[in-house]
Amino acid sequence: MTVTATTRTRAGTITGILALILIAGAMALPAVASRSLIQDLFFILTMLTLAQLWNLLAGYGGMVSVGQQAFVGIGAYAMFAGVILWGIDPVLAIPLGGIAALALAIPTAFFAFRLQGAYFAIGTWVIAEVTRLLIAQWKALGGGTGTSLPREATSDIIGVETIRTIFEVREAAARDILAYWLALALAVLTIAAIYTLLRSRLGLALAAVRDNIEAAKSVGVDARRVRWAVFLVAAVMTGLTGALIYVQTARISPDAAFSVTDWTAYVIFIVVIGGIGRIEGPILGVLVFWGLQTALADYGAWYLLTLGLIAIAVMLFAPRGLWGLISDRTGLQLFPVQRRLTGTATKGGMHD
Repeated sequence: MTVTATTRTRAGTITGILALILIAGAMALPAVASRSLIQDLFFILTMLTLAQLWNLLAGYGGMVSVGQQAFVGIGAYAMFAGVILWGIDPVLAIPLGGIAALALAIPTAFFAFRLQGAYFAIGTWVIAEVTRLLIAQWKALGGGTGTSLPREATSDIIGVETIRTIFEVREAAARDILAYWLALALAVLTIAAIYTLLRSRLGLALAAVRDNIEAAKSVGVDARRVRWAVFLVAAVMTGLTGALIYVQTARISPDAAFSVTDWTAYVIFIVVIGGIGRIEGPILGVLVFWGLQTALADYGAWYLLTLGLIAIAVMLFAPRGLWGLISDRTGLQLFPVQRRLTGTATKGGMHD
Protein backbone atom coordinates (compact mmCIF):
# COMPACT_ATOMS: atom_id res chain seq x y z
CA MET A 1 0.00 0.00 0.00
CA THR A 2 1.25 3.48 -0.91
CA VAL A 3 0.52 6.27 1.55
CA THR A 4 0.43 9.85 0.32
CA ALA A 5 -0.43 13.21 1.89
CA THR A 6 -3.03 15.40 0.25
CA THR A 7 -4.85 18.64 0.99
CA ARG A 8 -7.61 18.08 -1.54
CA THR A 9 -11.18 17.86 -0.25
CA ARG A 10 -14.60 17.85 -1.86
CA ALA A 11 -15.44 21.20 -0.29
CA GLY A 12 -12.19 22.65 -1.62
CA THR A 13 -12.96 21.46 -5.16
CA ILE A 14 -16.46 22.95 -5.03
CA THR A 15 -15.03 26.20 -3.68
CA GLY A 16 -12.61 26.38 -6.61
CA ILE A 17 -15.42 25.98 -9.14
CA LEU A 18 -17.63 28.53 -7.40
CA ALA A 19 -14.70 30.93 -7.14
CA LEU A 20 -14.17 30.85 -10.92
CA ILE A 21 -17.87 31.54 -11.48
CA LEU A 22 -17.79 34.36 -8.91
CA ILE A 23 -14.72 35.95 -10.51
CA ALA A 24 -16.33 35.84 -13.95
CA GLY A 25 -19.47 37.46 -12.54
CA ALA A 26 -17.43 40.10 -10.73
CA MET A 27 -15.63 41.00 -13.94
CA ALA A 28 -18.96 41.59 -15.71
CA LEU A 29 -20.60 43.35 -12.75
CA PRO A 30 -19.83 46.94 -13.86
CA ALA A 31 -22.28 46.44 -16.73
CA VAL A 32 -25.21 46.46 -14.29
CA ALA A 33 -23.87 47.83 -10.99
CA SER A 34 -24.12 51.40 -9.78
CA ARG A 35 -21.03 53.51 -9.27
CA SER A 36 -21.51 53.49 -5.49
CA LEU A 37 -21.55 49.69 -5.46
CA ILE A 38 -18.36 49.57 -7.54
CA GLN A 39 -16.70 51.93 -5.05
CA ASP A 40 -17.85 49.78 -2.11
CA LEU A 41 -16.49 46.66 -3.79
CA PHE A 42 -13.18 48.41 -4.44
CA PHE A 43 -12.95 49.17 -0.72
CA ILE A 44 -13.85 45.59 0.22
CA LEU A 45 -11.32 44.08 -2.20
CA THR A 46 -8.41 46.30 -1.18
CA MET A 47 -9.07 45.79 2.53
CA LEU A 48 -9.40 42.04 1.90
CA THR A 49 -5.99 42.02 0.21
CA LEU A 50 -4.37 43.89 3.10
CA ALA A 51 -6.07 41.57 5.61
CA GLN A 52 -4.92 38.42 3.80
CA LEU A 53 -1.35 39.71 3.76
CA TRP A 54 -1.41 40.59 7.47
CA ASN A 55 -2.95 37.19 8.18
CA LEU A 56 -0.08 35.58 6.28
CA LEU A 57 2.42 37.40 8.47
CA ALA A 58 0.72 37.00 11.85
CA GLY A 59 -1.60 34.03 11.44
CA TYR A 60 0.72 31.76 9.51
CA GLY A 61 4.14 33.27 10.18
CA GLY A 62 3.76 34.40 13.79
CA MET A 63 5.01 37.92 12.90
CA VAL A 64 2.57 40.36 14.50
CA SER A 65 3.31 43.64 12.75
CA VAL A 66 1.57 46.92 13.56
CA GLY A 67 3.60 48.81 10.99
CA GLN A 68 2.10 47.62 7.71
CA GLN A 69 0.93 51.18 7.06
CA ALA A 70 4.56 51.91 6.23
CA PHE A 71 4.30 49.80 3.07
CA VAL A 72 0.88 51.18 2.14
CA GLY A 73 2.21 54.71 2.46
CA ILE A 74 5.54 54.21 0.73
CA GLY A 75 3.82 52.34 -2.10
CA ALA A 76 1.33 55.17 -2.57
CA TYR A 77 4.00 57.85 -2.50
CA ALA A 78 6.17 55.94 -4.97
CA MET A 79 3.22 55.86 -7.38
CA PHE A 80 2.67 59.60 -6.90
CA ALA A 81 6.38 60.24 -7.50
CA GLY A 82 6.25 58.27 -10.73
CA VAL A 83 3.27 60.29 -11.97
CA ILE A 84 4.23 63.79 -10.79
CA LEU A 85 8.01 63.70 -11.12
CA TRP A 86 8.50 61.35 -14.05
CA GLY A 87 5.24 61.65 -15.98
CA ILE A 88 4.34 57.95 -15.83
CA ASP A 89 0.72 56.86 -16.29
CA PRO A 90 -0.84 56.19 -12.83
CA VAL A 91 -1.66 52.56 -13.65
CA LEU A 92 1.82 51.91 -15.02
CA ALA A 93 3.28 53.58 -11.90
CA ILE A 94 1.61 51.08 -9.55
CA PRO A 95 4.56 48.61 -9.74
CA LEU A 96 6.77 51.38 -8.35
CA GLY A 97 4.79 50.94 -5.13
CA GLY A 98 5.90 47.32 -4.86
CA ILE A 99 9.52 48.22 -5.61
CA ALA A 100 9.55 51.00 -3.00
CA ALA A 101 7.94 48.72 -0.42
CA LEU A 102 10.59 46.09 -1.08
CA ALA A 103 13.34 48.69 -0.65
CA LEU A 104 11.83 49.69 2.72
CA ALA A 105 11.13 46.11 3.82
CA ILE A 106 14.76 44.97 3.60
CA PRO A 107 16.15 47.32 6.29
CA THR A 108 12.90 46.96 8.26
CA ALA A 109 13.28 43.18 8.38
CA PHE A 110 16.96 43.46 9.26
CA PHE A 111 16.03 45.56 12.27
CA ALA A 112 12.71 43.97 13.29
CA PHE A 113 13.87 40.35 13.11
CA ARG A 114 16.26 41.09 15.93
CA LEU A 115 13.19 41.65 18.12
CA GLN A 116 10.65 39.17 19.42
CA GLY A 117 6.99 39.28 20.42
CA ALA A 118 5.68 42.68 21.51
CA TYR A 119 9.05 44.26 20.74
CA PHE A 120 8.71 43.15 17.12
CA ALA A 121 5.26 44.75 16.91
CA ILE A 122 6.43 48.01 18.47
CA GLY A 123 9.55 48.04 16.30
CA THR A 124 7.53 47.83 13.08
CA TRP A 125 5.27 50.67 14.27
CA VAL A 126 8.29 52.85 15.08
CA ILE A 127 9.73 52.27 11.61
CA ALA A 128 6.39 53.22 10.05
CA GLU A 129 6.27 56.47 12.05
CA VAL A 130 9.84 57.36 11.11
CA THR A 131 9.01 56.73 7.45
CA ARG A 132 5.94 58.97 7.72
CA LEU A 133 7.99 61.80 9.22
CA LEU A 134 10.61 61.50 6.48
CA ILE A 135 8.02 61.47 3.69
CA ALA A 136 6.40 64.57 5.22
CA GLN A 137 9.62 66.43 4.37
CA TRP A 138 9.30 65.62 0.64
CA LYS A 139 8.32 69.07 -0.64
CA ALA A 140 7.99 67.97 -4.26
CA LEU A 141 5.03 65.80 -3.22
CA GLY A 142 3.36 68.34 -0.99
CA GLY A 143 5.28 67.90 2.24
CA GLY A 144 3.12 67.50 5.31
CA THR A 145 -0.08 68.68 3.63
CA GLY A 146 0.09 66.26 0.70
CA THR A 147 -0.88 66.70 -2.93
CA SER A 148 -3.19 65.45 -5.68
CA LEU A 149 -2.59 63.71 -8.96
CA PRO A 150 -2.45 66.22 -11.85
CA ARG A 151 -5.69 66.61 -13.76
CA GLU A 152 -3.98 65.72 -17.03
CA ALA A 153 -2.75 62.44 -15.50
CA THR A 154 -6.15 61.33 -14.16
CA SER A 155 -7.97 62.31 -17.36
CA ASP A 156 -5.75 60.19 -19.58
CA ILE A 157 -5.26 56.98 -17.57
CA ILE A 158 -4.59 53.98 -19.76
CA GLY A 159 -7.74 51.92 -20.37
CA VAL A 160 -10.24 54.53 -19.17
CA GLU A 161 -11.32 55.63 -22.65
CA THR A 162 -11.96 52.03 -23.66
CA ILE A 163 -14.09 51.45 -20.55
CA ARG A 164 -16.05 54.64 -21.27
CA THR A 165 -16.83 53.34 -24.75
CA ILE A 166 -17.82 49.85 -23.60
CA PHE A 167 -20.05 50.82 -20.67
CA GLU A 168 -21.09 54.28 -21.89
CA VAL A 169 -20.23 55.97 -18.59
CA ARG A 170 -18.54 59.18 -17.59
CA GLU A 171 -14.80 59.46 -17.11
CA ALA A 172 -14.94 59.34 -13.29
CA ALA A 173 -17.09 56.21 -13.34
CA ALA A 174 -14.74 54.61 -15.88
CA ARG A 175 -11.79 55.26 -13.56
CA ASP A 176 -13.68 53.59 -10.72
CA ILE A 177 -14.37 50.54 -12.90
CA LEU A 178 -10.70 50.29 -13.89
CA ALA A 179 -9.61 50.56 -10.24
CA TYR A 180 -12.21 47.94 -9.28
CA TRP A 181 -10.92 45.49 -11.90
CA LEU A 182 -7.34 46.01 -10.74
CA ALA A 183 -8.41 45.51 -7.11
CA LEU A 184 -10.22 42.31 -8.07
CA ALA A 185 -7.14 41.00 -9.89
CA LEU A 186 -4.89 41.88 -6.95
CA ALA A 187 -7.21 40.21 -4.41
CA VAL A 188 -7.53 37.04 -6.48
CA LEU A 189 -3.77 36.91 -7.07
CA THR A 190 -3.06 37.40 -3.36
CA ILE A 191 -5.47 34.72 -2.17
CA ALA A 192 -4.33 32.25 -4.86
CA ALA A 193 -0.66 32.89 -4.06
CA ILE A 194 -1.17 32.47 -0.30
CA TYR A 195 -3.21 29.30 -0.81
CA THR A 196 -0.54 27.85 -3.11
CA LEU A 197 2.22 28.80 -0.67
CA LEU A 198 0.47 27.20 2.30
CA ARG A 199 0.04 23.94 0.38
CA SER A 200 3.75 23.86 -0.51
CA ARG A 201 6.81 22.78 1.45
CA LEU A 202 7.51 26.43 2.21
CA GLY A 203 4.06 26.62 3.80
CA LEU A 204 4.90 23.67 6.03
CA ALA A 205 8.17 25.33 7.00
CA LEU A 206 6.34 28.58 7.77
CA ALA A 207 3.87 26.80 10.06
CA ALA A 208 6.74 25.01 11.80
CA VAL A 209 8.57 28.30 12.41
CA ARG A 210 5.38 29.88 13.78
CA ASP A 211 4.68 26.99 16.17
CA ASN A 212 8.22 26.47 17.47
CA ILE A 213 11.16 28.10 15.79
CA GLU A 214 13.77 26.03 17.64
CA ALA A 215 12.04 22.75 16.81
CA ALA A 216 11.78 23.86 13.17
CA LYS A 217 15.51 24.56 13.06
CA SER A 218 16.24 21.14 14.57
CA VAL A 219 14.60 19.38 11.61
CA GLY A 220 16.46 21.44 9.03
CA VAL A 221 14.11 24.37 8.39
CA ASP A 222 15.95 27.57 7.52
CA ALA A 223 13.79 29.78 9.73
CA ARG A 224 15.58 32.97 8.78
CA ARG A 225 15.09 32.42 5.04
CA VAL A 226 11.42 31.53 5.49
CA ARG A 227 10.64 34.61 7.57
CA TRP A 228 12.53 36.91 5.22
CA ALA A 229 10.75 35.51 2.16
CA VAL A 230 7.26 35.87 3.66
CA PHE A 231 7.93 39.34 5.09
CA LEU A 232 9.30 40.69 1.81
CA VAL A 233 6.52 39.21 -0.32
CA ALA A 234 3.87 40.62 2.04
CA ALA A 235 5.54 44.03 1.92
CA VAL A 236 5.65 44.10 -1.90
CA MET A 237 1.98 43.14 -2.22
CA THR A 238 1.01 45.66 0.47
CA GLY A 239 2.94 48.36 -1.42
CA LEU A 240 1.10 47.50 -4.64
CA THR A 241 -2.22 47.68 -2.81
CA GLY A 242 -1.35 51.07 -1.33
CA ALA A 243 -0.43 52.40 -4.76
CA LEU A 244 -3.72 51.15 -6.21
CA ILE A 245 -5.78 52.67 -3.38
CA TYR A 246 -4.28 56.09 -4.05
CA VAL A 247 -4.68 55.80 -7.80
CA GLN A 248 -8.40 55.61 -7.05
CA THR A 249 -8.48 58.40 -4.45
CA ALA A 250 -6.03 60.63 -6.44
CA ARG A 251 -5.21 62.59 -3.27
CA ILE A 252 -2.51 61.84 -0.71
CA SER A 253 -1.04 63.14 2.54
CA PRO A 254 1.41 61.57 5.01
CA ASP A 255 -1.18 61.29 7.77
CA ALA A 256 -3.66 59.49 5.48
CA ALA A 257 -1.18 57.25 3.66
CA PHE A 258 0.57 56.17 6.88
CA SER A 259 -2.57 55.96 9.04
CA VAL A 260 -2.19 53.21 11.62
CA THR A 261 -5.96 53.17 12.11
CA ASP A 262 -6.96 52.77 8.46
CA TRP A 263 -4.26 50.39 7.27
CA THR A 264 -3.34 48.36 10.35
CA ALA A 265 -5.91 48.63 13.15
CA TYR A 266 -8.87 48.01 10.85
CA VAL A 267 -6.97 45.23 9.10
CA ILE A 268 -6.22 43.52 12.42
CA PHE A 269 -9.89 43.87 13.37
CA ILE A 270 -10.93 42.18 10.11
CA VAL A 271 -8.56 39.26 10.66
CA VAL A 272 -9.36 38.81 14.36
CA ILE A 273 -13.14 38.77 14.01
CA GLY A 274 -13.02 36.66 10.85
CA GLY A 275 -10.51 34.13 12.10
CA ILE A 276 -6.74 34.45 12.23
CA GLY A 277 -4.70 31.72 10.59
CA ARG A 278 -7.43 30.85 8.07
CA ILE A 279 -7.83 32.13 4.52
CA GLU A 280 -11.59 32.17 4.99
CA GLY A 281 -11.27 34.41 8.06
CA PRO A 282 -10.40 37.72 6.34
CA ILE A 283 -13.06 37.07 3.68
CA LEU A 284 -15.79 36.82 6.32
CA GLY A 285 -14.18 39.51 8.45
CA VAL A 286 -14.07 42.14 5.71
CA LEU A 287 -17.77 41.63 4.96
CA VAL A 288 -18.63 42.07 8.65
CA PHE A 289 -16.39 45.14 8.85
CA TRP A 290 -17.95 46.72 5.76
CA GLY A 291 -21.43 46.06 7.10
CA LEU A 292 -20.60 47.65 10.45
CA GLN A 293 -18.94 50.62 8.79
CA THR A 294 -21.93 51.18 6.52
CA ALA A 295 -24.38 50.97 9.39
CA LEU A 296 -22.44 52.85 12.08
CA ALA A 297 -20.03 55.24 10.35
CA ASP A 298 -22.32 58.22 11.01
CA TYR A 299 -22.14 57.69 14.76
CA GLY A 300 -18.58 59.01 15.16
CA ALA A 301 -16.88 57.79 18.34
CA TRP A 302 -19.68 55.27 18.94
CA TYR A 303 -18.63 53.53 15.73
CA LEU A 304 -15.10 52.95 16.99
CA LEU A 305 -16.41 51.94 20.42
CA THR A 306 -18.72 49.39 18.80
CA LEU A 307 -15.87 47.92 16.78
CA GLY A 308 -13.81 47.58 19.94
CA LEU A 309 -16.61 45.91 21.87
CA ILE A 310 -17.27 43.46 19.03
CA ALA A 311 -13.57 42.60 18.81
CA ILE A 312 -13.42 41.96 22.57
CA ALA A 313 -16.56 39.82 22.46
CA VAL A 314 -15.21 37.72 19.59
CA MET A 315 -11.86 37.22 21.32
CA LEU A 316 -13.63 36.12 24.52
CA PHE A 317 -16.33 33.87 23.11
CA ALA A 318 -14.88 32.85 19.73
CA PRO A 319 -11.08 33.14 20.02
CA ARG A 320 -10.65 31.39 16.66
CA GLY A 321 -12.87 34.02 15.01
CA LEU A 322 -16.28 33.75 13.41
CA TRP A 323 -15.05 31.38 10.72
CA GLY A 324 -13.33 29.26 13.35
CA LEU A 325 -16.67 28.99 15.14
CA ILE A 326 -18.40 27.93 11.92
CA SER A 327 -15.66 25.50 10.98
CA ASP A 328 -15.54 23.90 14.43
CA ARG A 329 -19.29 23.21 14.32
CA THR A 330 -19.55 22.11 10.69
CA GLY A 331 -16.06 20.87 9.82
CA LEU A 332 -16.22 23.03 6.67
CA GLN A 333 -12.94 24.16 5.10
CA LEU A 334 -13.23 26.15 1.89
CA PHE A 335 -9.45 26.48 1.51
CA PRO A 336 -8.03 23.25 2.98
CA VAL A 337 -4.31 23.43 3.72
CA GLN A 338 -4.00 20.66 6.31
CA ARG A 339 -2.50 17.49 4.93
CA ARG A 340 -4.34 14.17 5.29
CA LEU A 341 -2.86 10.74 4.75
CA THR A 342 -4.48 8.57 2.10
CA GLY A 343 -3.66 5.01 1.15
CA THR A 344 -3.65 3.47 -2.31
CA ALA A 345 -3.65 -0.26 -2.80
CA THR A 346 -0.65 -1.80 -4.58
CA LYS A 347 -0.22 -5.24 -6.15
CA GLY A 348 -0.58 -7.89 -3.49
CA GLY A 349 -1.92 -5.42 -0.99
CA MET A 350 -5.30 -4.22 0.21
CA HIS A 351 -6.95 -0.96 -0.61
CA ASP A 352 -7.12 1.40 2.41
